[in-house]
Amino acid sequence: MHAVGFDVNGGPEVLRPQEVRTPAPGPGQVLIEVAWAGVNYGELQHVLGDFGPPEGPGGVDVPGLEVSGEIAALGSGVSGLAVGDPVAAYLPDGGGYAEYAVAPAEFVFPLDGIPLREGGGAALVLTTAYGVLTGAARLRAGETVLIHAAAGGVGSAAAQISRALGAAVVHGTVGSAEKAEYAKRFGYDAVHLRSDFADRLRDIDVVLDPVGGQTRLSSLALLAPFGRLAVYGEAAREPDLTLPVLPFWKSNRSLAGYNIGDLARRAPRTVRGHALSAFALLAAGTIRLDISAELPLDRAAEAHEAMRAGRNVGKTLLAVNPRLG
Repeated sequence: MHAVGFDVNGGPEVLRPQEVRTPAPGPGQVLIEVAWAGVNYGELQHVLGDFGPPEGPGGVDVPGLEVSGEIAALGSGVSGLAVGDPVAAYLPDGGGYAEYAVAPAEFVFPLDGIPLREGGGAALVLTTAYGVLTGAARLRAGETVLIHAAAGGVGSAAAQISRALGAAVVHGTVGSAEKAEYAKRFGYDAVHLRSDFADRLRDIDVVLDPVGGQTRLSSLALLAPFGRLAVYGEAAREPDLTLPVLPFWKSNRSLAGYNIGDLARRAPRTVRGHALSAFALLAAGTIRLDISAELPLDRAAEAHEAMRAGRNVGKTLLAVNPRLG
């Protein structure tokens, strides 16, 4: 089958078209004929080598953590799904930049009227946004939220989900004025430049941070009593912080983490619950996924380059087989 993969770590230029063997679903797995594949920062990290060298068949790794498409085959023990069903899927082991992908049945979600195109960028992004808000940050109705990377796929979804969960005020931060204009369409009360948010805000109940570095450090000082800083990424690629513990006690602050890969291994039912809750909001029209760019599969490197340079907003999709829907 046709795919895009890499056999050596490096920048986006190492992503190349590949011909690889079509996978077969094992017990508890589902084979999906891919229509659309979402592009995510975790896939850029995969290519750059943050998760180690490529170890796939023939030394080729195929990235891709979320897809939509139609079920092509079911492994033994799978129930509640049928060949031909339109679905979205989270792929904890990657493989989405290809004509076919295998997913654990627990992470395959019926689309229930959601278009395949929209579903292609939903399984990772919406699950992460819902999970970091409810699992790590434990958002409660009436609270004030600050979302870093407000114009990104997770950020734009998290703003809407925060509202759906009863947040009273939602702030965002971005890296440029252009991104601020884009982010405002998702219901933020205010969108601040990342360079000056710390001078403008106080008493935040929940901060969502996929950035790291100085942004993370500055956010801690803004927390209200019993405020929570929820970490779910490291896009700044800066050295890890070394934090003393006593200020958390003395200032009534909490630090939490959300990593969907770890949850997929240790608490898959939790991941599924987060995903189903988020997909229900999408199906009801309570939230929307903004697809800002589409590229053919063979141009995946361009999508990674835009992400690496910080030019991307919203959700970028790769059109693998858009004729499916």
